[in-house]
Parts: sequence; structure tokens; C-alpha cells
Amino acid sequence: MNNKSILQALAKGDFKKSLLGRALLFKGEAREELFKLARKVRSEHSPSKAVEVRSVIEISNICQRKCNFCNINFYSRTKKRYLLKYGEIIETIEPLYLKGRRVFLLQSGENKSQKYIDLVCKCLRSLKQRFQDLTIILCLGNLTCGQYKKLRESGADRYILKFETSNPALYKRIKPDDSLGKRTKAIKALSELGFKVGSGNIIGLPNQTIDDIVNDLLFIGNFNLTMVSTSIFIPGENSNYWDKPKGNLNITLNYMALIRILYPQMLIPSTSSLEKAQANGQYLGLMAGANAVTIHDGTPEELKKHYPIYSIKRFTPDEKRIRRIVLKSGLFLK
Repeated sequence: MNNKSILQALAKGDFKKSLLGRALLFKGEAREELFKLARKVRSEHSPSKAVEVRSVIEISNICQRKCNFCNINFYSRTKKRYLLKYGEIIETIEPLYLKGRRVFLLQSGENKSQKYIDLVCKCLRSLKQRFQDLTIILCLGNLTCGQYKKLRESGADRYILKFETSNPALYKRIKPDDSLGKRTKAIKALSELGFKVGSGNIIGLPNQTIDDIVNDLLFIGNFNLTMVSTSIFIPGENSNYWDKPKGNLNITLNYMALIRILYPQMLIPSTSSLEKAQANGQYLGLMAGANAVTIHDGTPEELKKHYPIYSIKRFTPDEKRIRRIVLKSGLFLK
């Protein structure tokens, strides 16, 4: 089957593993046609061409996990550990809200300390009382069902918990103190508690295969998700995988396009990892079917270097740049 036939099959809803594997490797003209199909599907399900924009606040880099790919894991050489106080979080969000931002992502390392969860809940209750139309997304890792329930009751609207990889053995290698079974159980628990849930994978992990990535794409269908993302693997300097090769941007972008084709209504972010991998990577993510962006204007400037996701040499897109690439892609910020 040639590339044109594969595209025609995908457009008709034929998602055989063999076709998805071939499409992941598209380059040149075939890749552009795949992107075009993804944009067509996006337009059919979101004719307004609106892109969700959210501000991220990295409220803490304290982490209890030992993930091999992460720069802020338990063993990391990150020089300073921090935790924003209640007042600091509120004071960060208020001016951004007044500026017009309505969606906020509160992100941190994984910390099951009840004192920490209580702090986040206090912030949630206060924010929801002050700002009735605020949407709050949390990305705090694996917690207990009781903690998830308390966060939901305190006002959290969404939760991001990536499955990283659908291969149980690979998952165990990259996250030796966790299991895929526990992760998937947590994702399902979040949905049952009423969260709008986001999940996704990492592309380019050491020992990952194309078959693994195809399985990731189909694995998404096992959950009740409203958002799906993919990150390209960047070997973090402070991680155990510092000497591994980075992931393949072309495969990552093709994967994004396939997410849009298989799951038309999903919110798909164009992440900063794409830009870290290659200049204009985030723009290409939008051209591949993404419809969400994150502006790094919430974390206090002096602390950004202490939250070195992907790399100690971070890329943190500001509003001016995000507006430019969204406009260039023919979309607009919601």
C-alpha cells in the first residue's frame, strides 16, 4: 500500500496497526498530507479555529519519584527545592486573571504529603471563591484516591496524568518505583471522580519501538479523556538518561496528527518540548492538529531555572511568541 492509499484509509477510519506504523514514519510530502488531514479533522470538529491558552505555575519542584528520564526526580542534582506558599500562588494568579487568563495549570513534582495536598486544596477553594469562571488544571502525579477526591471537591476541574508508555516493561524501566497498572488505575479513578482528564505518552524513550508508539496511540482509547498530549524525549542533564539520544521530532509530530485523526474532539497541546527539540517545533505542532498552548508566565522568574523540565536550558514560551505562532497557523487564542 502506498502513502496515498494509507492516507485514504486513515480518512475512512481504517486504523490498523500496520497503517498507523507506516504513517508514523511519513516524511516530506506524505507528512504534509497527513498534517492536512489532521487540520481538516480539527476544522470539522472545531470550526471556530480557537486555541485554548493556559498559564502554567510550577508550584513546587519537590518530587518523591525516581523516574529515570526526569530532571527533578528524587535523586536529581537540582540545586534548590522549593514550594510556593499560599499567598504566593494566589498573588501570581490574580494579575494574570485580571489580564484575561481563565485557564491555569498548577504543576509540581509528585508529593503525597498531606500537608502539601492541604495547601493546594486551600488555594483551590480560595481561587474558586474569588474567580467564578476560573478553570484549574492540576498536574501533581500519582496520589491516593482520597487525595484526588479532596482536590476535586476543593474546586479542581481537570487533572493531567500521563501514562508515559503503554508497554508495562518499558514503563518499569523508566519509572522503577511505579507500575503501568497503578498509573492506569489512577487515570480511571480521576475520571470516576468527575475530573476532565488528560493523559499521553513520551516519544523517543530509550528502547522504545515503533510498535510501542502505535500501541500508545490505541491505548488512549481505553480511557475517558478530554485531552491527549505527547512529549518528545529530551535527555535531561540532571536525569539518569542524560547520555541518551533525544527523540525523533518527525515521529512526534506525526503522532500528534494521528491523535487528531483517531480522536477528533480531543484537546491536544503543542508543548514546549517540541520547541526545545527544534526551532519552530510548536508551530509545527499546531500545523499537525494541536489546539492548545501553554504560556510560561505563572512561575516566578527566579524559580524557573529550578524546574528544569526537559533541560536545565529551558524553553519557556511567552505570550507574544505564542500569539505569533497561533496567528501564523491560521488560528486564534480563545
